[in-house]
Amino acid sequence: MIELLTPAEIDQMRPAGRFVASVLRATSEAAAVGVNLLDLDALAHDMIRAEGAESCYIDYHPSFGGSPFGKVICTSVNDAALHGLPHDYTLRDGDVLTLDFAASVNGWVCDSAVTIVVGEARPEDLALIDATERALEAGIQQARVGNRMGDISAAIGDVAAAGGYPVNLDFGGHGVGRTMHGDPHVANDGRPGRGLKLKAGLVIAIEPWFIHDTDEIYTDDDGWTLRSRTGARAAHSEHTIAITAEGPIVLTARD
Repeated sequence: MIELLTPAEIDQMRPAGRFVASVLRATSEAAAVGVNLLDLDALAHDMIRAEGAESCYIDYHPSFGGSPFGKVICTSVNDAALHGLPHDYTLRDGDVLTLDFAASVNGWVCDSAVTIVVGEARPEDLALIDATERALEAGIQQARVGNRMGDISAAIGDVAAAGGYPVNLDFGGHGVGRTMHGDPHVANDGRPGRGLKLKAGLVIAIEPWFIHDTDEIYTDDDGWTLRSRTGARAAHSEHTIAITAEGPIVLTARD
């Protein structure tokens, strides 16, 4: 079911957005050569406790997950495209790391992701990350009253096509509010002028993710981490946004 929130309810989501942004800032700054993924998860866990927030991940067990997630942040490294389960891995120079985090504050959820390079970056990895960020911004600019969901999807897909990146349609953005994943689905490619008509009060997570040379993924033996079929690297950018009569509001802005 698609829910439309009142302006007051959107305002009530702002603390969750600020908190999610603060965790991604802190974990991004802490990520460095020699840092273990479990240390980043512990940092996020400490911040959840200090805030009095609730993790959206630790007990999460959807049909595509092998077991309850058990951690509080997704850490996807290199060929891991999505849902990277934190494990005993020490970051190395040149690693591409995506941090994806969602939490509930006062009963409202926000969800966001950022991809960084640890140490010295390869130009092709920076270009991939930049493409996801530009696609996210393009999608946000189409998230306006009177447009359709296909306008968001097409804007994302256009950026991917311009960069030569294939697009996987199995996983994309989603509705956000009292729960982390709700309707509607926000595909990362589509046709403009098609799909759900966008109305004020709709809150969604927009999350383009691209892989260098493929749209095919498989599930790692950990039951969660989705990896590129070719071993190519991936990047992922995400914000929770509210559609209002005045335009889109980025609830998880990190600046």
